Amino acid sequence: MGIVTLIGAGQMASALTFPLFENGNEVRLVGTPLDGEVIARLREDNYHINLDRTLHEGIKYYTVDQVEEALDGAELVVCGVSSFGVDWFLNNMFKLIPEGVPVISVTKGMIDLPDGTLQVFPEYWQEHMPEGVNVELFAIGGPCTARDLSDHDHSFVAYCGKDLKKLEWIRSHFETDYYHIALTDDVVGLEAAVALKNGYALGTAMAIGLKNRLGDDGIAHVNSKSALFQQSVWEMYQLLDIVGGNQKMIMYAAGDLDVTVAGGRSRKVGQYLGEGYSMPEIEEKLAGQTLEAVVIATRTARAVKAMAKVGKVKESDFPLLMHVDQCLNHGAKVDIPWKDFQTITCDAIK
Repeated sequence: MGIVTLIGAGQMASALTFPLFENGNEVRLVGTPLDGEVIARLREDNYHINLDRTLHEGIKYYTVDQVEEALDGAELVVCGVSSFGVDWFLNNMFKLIPEGVPVISVTKGMIDLPDGTLQVFPEYWQEHMPEGVNVELFAIGGPCTARDLSDHDHSFVAYCGKDLKKLEWIRSHFETDYYHIALTDDVVGLEAAVALKNGYALGTAMAIGLKNRLGDDGIAHVNSKSALFQQSVWEMYQLLDIVGGNQKMIMYAAGDLDVTVAGGRSRKVGQYLGEGYSMPEIEEKLAGQTLEAVVIATRTARAVKAMAKVGKVKESDFPLLMHVDQCLNHGAKVDIPWKDFQTITCDAIK
């Protein structure tokens, strides 16, 4: 079909090579400065040491110093960096992308501004694009783990962007009989939904840790985890409206929340908090891993506090988020504020 260059050899970008390659695209995977070992091993036998999967024979691998070669002739670029690489990509990659070549991003997260505004990454990039650079941006969101995608498990996600015709063209490079893609022009709604879910997955997973701390008491504790899931969806629903997204995007937040609570780093942080570990202890246990859930929960809580100071919202409308923030940043121990959930939800239903 065409030449697709993926910048960032993380798990999700690398998993996307499966549908791209199987659709007949020439696939080029570029490592960031942090991906040296990954690219070195891929060049040996196509095995991805973090994804724990073997990629297709025929994919081309590049180190970051070869990125211009990897971009030569590319018709589409995938941004595959984590949220910690947002400014690196902004300052170093956009200026190298040939004019007219669109970029679709798998990077999840938001920036919080001093007035409490939460800005999704495509907005942030567009606002701070290097002088003279004009790149059309698109993004991916929805419930999809990299390993399940690599294994061809049925996945249903959404791609967003303002140009739906161009988005249909992008979809044609990725969509397969197992990778299903809806399209939306609600960039803020989709990207905020799937960013928020990381912080709330942490909050929901605290119930898993509390169960572990109690040991084998013969109780499944499914109710408590589901209650935190429910509260998470409610608070994310409110936040979607605040950031200016369509609240219908809650379906992607809920789906992504479910898959994230099932496993991964966001779950581990919440689980360890529930088990009684402090954040310094958790950071030591997860050393070397990017804790994006901590960042988005902290930024969202900070934004809510800033908006509350000027009367735009009330902190008490987000009791789970506020409790997560206390545990992450102020040394509090997990003590789920059940009564606060009950009050705010009942008031909203009236």
